[in-house]
Amino acid sequence: MPLHKVVYLSNNTKLYLWKITEDFDTLFNEVSLKDSSLKRLKDMKSESHQKGFLAVRMLLKYLDYTDFDLYYDEFGKPHIKPQGCSIKEVEISISHSNDFSAVVISEQKVGLDLEQLKEKTLKIAPRFMDVSHLDNLSQEEKIKKATVVWGIKECIFKIKNEKGISFPNHIFEDDFSFEDKKSTATLIFNGKEENFNIQFDAVEDYIFVCAFQN
Repeated sequence: MPLHKVVYLSNNTKLYLWKITEDFDTLFNEVSLKDSSLKRLKDMKSESHQKGFLAVRMLLKYLDYTDFDLYYDEFGKPHIKPQGCSIKEVEISISHSNDFSAVVISEQKVGLDLEQLKEKTLKIAPRFMDVSHLDNLSQEEKIKKATVVWGIKECIFKIKNEKGISFPNHIFEDDFSFEDKKSTATLIFNGKEENFNIQFDAVEDYIFVCAFQN
């Protein structure tokens, strides 16, 4: 069972990473899926996405949940049912990128994004970030930082999940150094200003980012 890593982000937040080494059939035979999930799996055109979807269910199984405990609201945001007799609500966020799937469980509102490092992210950086934050960095450092910024904006969007939010026009990252592994960001949208704490790190050639709403 290739649970790759557990990252303790806070006293009430844990990130779980699954490295996908199994073939489709192995993953499929290890989990039970409700009818809506079976349909969703069948409709996926990419086997990579299918395996990522199943690996998330493997993580749920590791955490003593099942696909039947996971549900999505009308906006597509995932939620998890409390375990056993617990009435304590927990938050969940999910992400998948190529060889890794990830799940974060928290008692706080949280958003998770997982991205593989690639040149393309840097090429499109002017579309989503303040590129002055990339000044005086090496090419490798620029790719890492741009990937973190993309992740910050994805995470905040996942938390808020409101139509009309623009990455460049509404979500603003504060400058940071990659070595800090943390930052802050602000969402200014519909006349409101909301602040978020950010944590991030590298795992092999991937970056994970988590955002927490203040």
